[in-house]
Amino acid sequence: MSIDTILAEATAVAVKDLYGVDFPAEKIVPQTTRKEFEGNLTIVVFPFLKASHKAPDMTAQEIGEHMVAHCEAVEKFNVIKGFLNVTIKPSFWTGVLKHVAETPDYGFKAATADSQLVMIEYSSPNTNKPLHLGHVRNNLLGYSLSRIMEANGYKVVKTNIVNDRGIHICKSMLAWLKWGEGATPESTGKKGDHLIGDFYVAFDKHYKAEVKQLVEQGMSQEEAEKQAPLIQEAHDMLRRWEAGDAEVRALWEKMNGWVYAGFDETYRRMGVSFVKI
Repeated sequence: MSIDTILAEATAVAVKDLYGVDFPAEKIVPQTTRKEFEGNLTIVVFPFLKASHKAPDMTAQEIGEHMVAHCEAVEKFNVIKGFLNVTIKPSFWTGVLKHVAETPDYGFKAATADSQLVMIEYSSPNTNKPLHLGHVRNNLLGYSLSRIMEANGYKVVKTNIVNDRGIHICKSMLAWLKWGEGATPESTGKKGDHLIGDFYVAFDKHYKAEVKQLVEQGMSQEEAEKQAPLIQEAHDMLRRWEAGDAEVRALWEKMNGWVYAGFDETYRRMGVSFVKI
């Protein structure tokens, strides 16, 4: 039971005991005490004046005294005209924290057959380089949002849509074939995503060198970027992949496997997960 509810019920009991009037607890809404006054929560007593037939400050005083005597959560109070400012015992707050700590999935609403289904997609990296700081932000926001939605009774599908195909993937694959010398995560001691990222960088380095050479030979920058041998080979590899070439597909699956293993290690360290990948 929340402290607001406890205080509302204690107020209703006080009005009944003191003035013989039943006042619905659900109509009593404690407010956060203003910073300039002592207290945690404030009860506005003006609605009870018809029952008490007394001045606001006297009504607040009597209700406050009743609370201190009969409500275990209330430590003390002060009255500012028609406002009863109540201070909650520290032991109440520690008791709440203890209850939260000892209650598995405290505050969670269990999903039911009628619960709304939602999908939250996050992370969504490319398999040609490691996860970076932007992915960290994306992962933490996405996973936190999914947990919040689960706590509110939604059926949540946490999904990770990975961009693992296209020209950028072929660049890493081609670089590995040309300069990798059979390197693997095991032989290099590197996480798979970092290893493949190195070859993506290597491709870009050699590609820029080719483009520069072609420009020096008289080509325009735009033409050189299209005609450089490396980019031509990468596009050829992409066409072979699209055609289902067994050799290219096998290399793609092997290198993607290294990257996915590296991603999984990072996800485990961050404590995030997915229902569907």
